[in-house]
Amino acid sequence: MKDVLVIGSGIAGLACAIRCAENNVRVTLVSPHPSERAQSVMAAGGINAVTAQCEEGDSVACHIDDTLSGGCWIAGRNAVTGLCVHAEGIINYLEHIGTVFSIDEQGKPRRRAFGGQSHKRTFFCGSSTGKQIVSALVMEARRHEARGTIVGKLHLHFYSALIEDGVCYGALLFDELHRKLIPVNASAVVMATGGQNALFGKTTGSVLCDGYAAGKLFMQGALLKNLEFIQFHPTTLETDQKRMLVTEAVRGEGGRLFYEEGGRRVYFMEDKYGPGGNLMTRDVVSREIHAASRDVFLDISFLDRCLIDERLQEARDLCLKYRGIDVATQPIPVAPSVHFFMGGLAVHLNHETSIERLYAVGECASMYHGANRLGGNSLLAALYSGRVAADDVCQRADARRRPSFAQYIAREERRLAAQFETQSPFPVAYMRDMLAETMHESMGIVRTEESLAEGIAGVEYYQSIAEHLRYDASTSAYANYSFAGILATAHASLACALARKESRGAHYRADAPQSHDDFAYGTLVSYDDGAYRTWLDRERAYEN
Repeated sequence: MKDVLVIGSGIAGLACAIRCAENNVRVTLVSPHPSERAQSVMAAGGINAVTAQCEEGDSVACHIDDTLSGGCWIAGRNAVTGLCVHAEGIINYLEHIGTVFSIDEQGKPRRRAFGGQSHKRTFFCGSSTGKQIVSALVMEARRHEARGTIVGKLHLHFYSALIEDGVCYGALLFDELHRKLIPVNASAVVMATGGQNALFGKTTGSVLCDGYAAGKLFMQGALLKNLEFIQFHPTTLETDQKRMLVTEAVRGEGGRLFYEEGGRRVYFMEDKYGPGGNLMTRDVVSREIHAASRDVFLDISFLDRCLIDERLQEARDLCLKYRGIDVATQPIPVAPSVHFFMGGLAVHLNHETSIERLYAVGECASMYHGANRLGGNSLLAALYSGRVAADDVCQRADARRRPSFAQYIAREERRLAAQFETQSPFPVAYMRDMLAETMHESMGIVRTEESLAEGIAGVEYYQSIAEHLRYDASTSAYANYSFAGILATAHASLACALARKESRGAHYRADAPQSHDDFAYGTLVSYDDGAYRTWLDRERAYEN
């Protein structure tokens, strides 16, 4: 019987594990934390699909065109077509396993408008769509656990893949409690580890998604792609802990952005882009807020209070809880923040990486979104990518000799133990804060060649001292050993941004503000013993 290792238990990982189990493939599903703590539960807005009950004039072809256009035409058409064609089936599946979508007075599904879309096609579950989907998938996974086709294991971190001659045979996992490495052999390994929030410190996402897995696999030979495309969500609320997402649904229900000038409100998005200006794509709105260079507010006080209570309760509650703002009577102070990573591990249509039998799904894979993601497409992509990878894994034979990795494991155990013997005035936690500051300064909403070069110089310095930092044995060992991989992802991101000498989607260069046909391809980056090489994927070998 095939044995598949899925690392990460958010929506993409759960979807992959369940699909494999449905085909009688044994799955080991590992994660440091329960699915209920995955970033997936934070997705509030909704999931896109064109169904038989779609809005008049909408079609799957429109969804495809909106996705390709929003991604500035560098996403693979074949990949995007598959995503949009299967969206209705995914909605039907979610309802079948217990996801309860919001309905109107006639019992028909409600759909809302999201930025960059030509029609209302975003299904939602009140203001907790991600939570609802995770809950339904968890119950389905538990049913397979009872059958023995899924074995769930918590409190395990990814350490490295087990690779020989370009083929993945499993992974090394780190047991935080006992501080030891655990090898797991597998017919295939599926990475579902999310994006790279920790590179930037305070973002809208979970710091549990830190970019280490992508960086480590990159150092082991996997290609990365499109790391320069980092989506800033235009409407977030500052708190002491993080940037809290004010969902795009607030603007989808009619919310208006403004700033004050000369004692009057200036609705700058509407003034520049017309009545639909507040629902321009996220990169456009974020840059306009940045260009305003003053406090910007989001207003829904003119909406009916019943509508706010019914459809926007999460935004209402978080504003009241964290800032004491009553959105029914007061505007919300908002600013852009790092929100989503279009780039990640480079994958083919089947979601296999450049390393055979190693797959990547969800946000850790560069797929579907091109230079900028449409709101509502992330949940769809997480579910669809998990199913695509699972189908490929289940169809492939597994008649392979599995080599011994005993020497490699012993070497890594010695390296792990040696970390706590280094001496430095600077702890790893301090240097991670420094890295976040460097990334914000160099890879913000607006970039230049100078800022990117300075960012690379800063990361190279951190890399030069990484092995000499002070590692605190009383804190998380994972936080200690993961720093080198996180730095590799940061360096690769800056290298991609420096190489793209144009502006496209979420990547804006003040010194190259126009888009150019010569760059209408994804950016690939490789690692070779400390050297970072970038090139354009002109052959569209990945995400075709």
